[in-house]
Amino acid sequence: MSPTLLIENLTNPALLFFMLGILAVILKSDLEIPHNSSKFISLYLLFSIGFRGGQELAHETPSTEMFISLLFGMLLSLLIPVYTFFILRKRFSVYDAGAIAASYGSISAVTFITATAYLETHHEHLHGHMVAVMALMEAPAIVSGLILINAFAPASQFQRIRKRDALKHALTNGSVMLILGSLIIGVLASAEQAQGIKPFTTDLFKGFLAIFLLDMGIESGRKLRNFFQYGWFPVVFALLIPLFNGTGATLLSSMFTDDVSNRFMFGVLAASASYIAVPAAIKVSVPQANPGIFLPMALAITFPLNITLGFPLYAHLAGM
Repeated sequence: MSPTLLIENLTNPALLFFMLGILAVILKSDLEIPHNSSKFISLYLLFSIGFRGGQELAHETPSTEMFISLLFGMLLSLLIPVYTFFILRKRFSVYDAGAIAASYGSISAVTFITATAYLETHHEHLHGHMVAVMALMEAPAIVSGLILINAFAPASQFQRIRKRDALKHALTNGSVMLILGSLIIGVLASAEQAQGIKPFTTDLFKGFLAIFLLDMGIESGRKLRNFFQYGWFPVVFALLIPLFNGTGATLLSSMFTDDVSNRFMFGVLAASASYIAVPAAIKVSVPQANPGIFLPMALAITFPLNITLGFPLYAHLAGM
């Protein structure tokens, strides 16, 4: 990885807006993105990614590689929580270990969205079926985490873990429904129909992404304030495990795909951690888990790690 490429990645406007958000919190600025605006922008980004992915998918020929990619993504989502759970059990309760493991087995839609912009800056494009892979990796991790908690939680507290509620949140989560729905609409829409809304789906994307990452920076800065009371173990975990997962997935994906953008995206998906879908499911199903641990790990440490050091690493390993 050349120093020039590293400097280019670190001076990316999207990343700099994220750092500006953290700086605003450190300096105790009153800078804040209104909640309704932030929610609209996140919905827009998911819609745009899904619709554009659907348009790409409409032009793809179904292949063995595509189906293997979908299976590989779901297997990653099921298996990552298993070995991370046993690492986490050395320091955390069953509930916290299961919640963190589920977060790291699932994916971050925002990291995925940021990675698509990274691909564009390197003159690569996102293949439509990778949007489907991303959407399908949400639920298996939650299922895997719940199974592990149910297997190792004290018997007297077993009934308190409401599996049905968690699965409902995993399958009907707004982010998953929007991106899958947009993907299907993108497949059904003709090229002429898609051209009519192109200024909205494409031209505005990077600007909205920069503002959204500013908001993410502010949220990360707030979450990080009281995090170190838990010691250094969660920090080290949140730094090393994503790089291990991302590196492994990037290299393993070369067994069934030669496309560098697909290999890069598998690395991104495996390395990212959920701080939206999984926390929503865990909140209703495992109230014993402490969100003060897994939310800062995913949002304030793993997310910036991926967009600063992770992306260049996975791109290099993928051959970009």
